[in-house]
Amino acid sequence: MSKDNDQTETIPGKGGLFAWWKTKRHSKVGEYVEAIVLALVLALFIRTFVVQAFKIPSPSMVPTLLVGDHILVSKFIYGYDIPFMDSRVLVFEKPHRGDIIVFKYPKNPRIDFIKRCVAVGGDTVEMRKKKLFVNGKMVPDVHARYFDSSPSGFMEGRDNFGPVTVPEGKLFMMGDNRDNSNDSRFWGFVPLKNVRGKAFMIYWSWDKSRSLPRIGRMGELLK
Repeated sequence: MSKDNDQTETIPGKGGLFAWWKTKRHSKVGEYVEAIVLALVLALFIRTFVVQAFKIPSPSMVPTLLVGDHILVSKFIYGYDIPFMDSRVLVFEKPHRGDIIVFKYPKNPRIDFIKRCVAVGGDTVEMRKKKLFVNGKMVPDVHARYFDSSPSGFMEGRDNFGPVTVPEGKLFMMGDNRDNSNDSRFWGFVPLKNVRGKAFMIYWSWDKSRSLPRIGRMGELLK
């Protein structure tokens, strides 16, 4: 057998070079590419339908959420909004008073906001001298904090608001940092179709002022 014949299995002829290269690629590089693509598809599916991470950029939810907190948001708990439909599908539960919710800002849906739901459709909400009332009863506002910087200590429209009745299919959202939150007191109700999910955990927190992680906040469940 000639030397050329000995090499026929390793060096293909003119017509088989591309097929040979594809076979080798599939057996080695192709497996890695397939694994990467599968991982990306799975990550996209999880981000779209299951859980998504968000970073807190402002102090509007202090003390519950601090600037630099990174949170996980359940995308499926409230169901999914279907384009051109008024209702949501696969709903596990409806938003409740007290839920911390990520939603599309009604005045600019490209921006995500995070606030606490204080009233749902059918509720009447009111602020009287910084006290929250829902359906005529004062709500024990255990999460709220007040860091007022205004000279008088009170601001109409912020500390005295309403009463207003929340329409069905809408939510009234407020930041826990009551004195420094751009929320429903200023721009109105949040449609359910704008809801992106329910925040449930801090998985990472970074204190920029000290350039240190906030170890004690990692893994904290939100309530």
